[in-house]
Amino acid sequence: MGMVVVLAFFVNGMVIVVSLKYKKLRSPLNYILVNLAVADMLVTMFGSTVSFHNNIFGFFTLGKSVCELEGFVVSLTGIVGLWSLAILALERYIVICKPMGDFRFQQRHAVMGCAFTWIWALLWTSPPLIGWCSYVPEGLGTSCGPNWYTGGTNNNSYILALFITCFMMPLTTIIFSYSNLLLALRAVAAQQKESETTQRAEKEVTRMVIAMVLAFLICWLPYAAFAIVTATNKNIVIDPTLASMPSYFSKTATVYNPVIYVFMNKQFRVCLTKLLCCGRNPFGGEDETSTASGRTDVTSVSEGGGNKVTPA
Repeated sequence: MGMVVVLAFFVNGMVIVVSLKYKKLRSPLNYILVNLAVADMLVTMFGSTVSFHNNIFGFFTLGKSVCELEGFVVSLTGIVGLWSLAILALERYIVICKPMGDFRFQQRHAVMGCAFTWIWALLWTSPPLIGWCSYVPEGLGTSCGPNWYTGGTNNNSYILALFITCFMMPLTTIIFSYSNLLLALRAVAAQQKESETTQRAEKEVTRMVIAMVLAFLICWLPYAAFAIVTATNKNIVIDPTLASMPSYFSKTATVYNPVIYVFMNKQFRVCLTKLLCCGRNPFGGEDETSTASGRTDVTSVSEGGGNKVTPA
């Protein structure tokens, strides 16, 4: 937990600092990345740090009110992070695959996407504060979250609603968006079989998408699975240590997210290198824009002969 705290503060802090320093990174498509970094930073501050502190003592030392606050803030910002990944995937699908025709993604669309993540998360994390379920210590009792332990219609109905709206819906959005992106890119690659650049771009995007989906599932599937199994099976007995693991897995997302979605973006890497090396880029190379994915810029994937895929 201590390693997660240190790494998450560093990588998310770098995302925010570099985005503020370099105007070229403030494109509408990058707004959601900063939104994701802010959410991950808040999870680290109010969740991972508190959990690390309590793990030292072996129990939740900060009282019921702080437990409820931690459970609420971590759930809120965690769901913001989840939906940020989904909105990011949807943005890429709309911009690259052009299902809405010649749609231009602008600043107001990016702001609306970021606002949606916070409003939707607030909608589904406020009920435990007013009686629909509650926030209680999880597993070993060193962190707090929604009560998916004690059962009952009140708790189980909330856990089921949370599972659908804040796990299945963003996961479905991510799979749908990236599946269509891969299909579109594969169609372009089929038209340009003689192009080594296009074939390499397809492979890079495929690896990136697989990494994104796997990281999402590694971080959040254990938590969602434990919650839904416990809520629907009253007789199941889970060891407290095992019950704590999903919470730890979910908190590691604060480290994976910026590494996969931001640090593997060539334009961001160039700006980060310049920041760390006092304005110089010792690795050379041009400062290119990457709007479609971390390692590959799919500038246009539409029907017709004008398709173009260029590696970042």
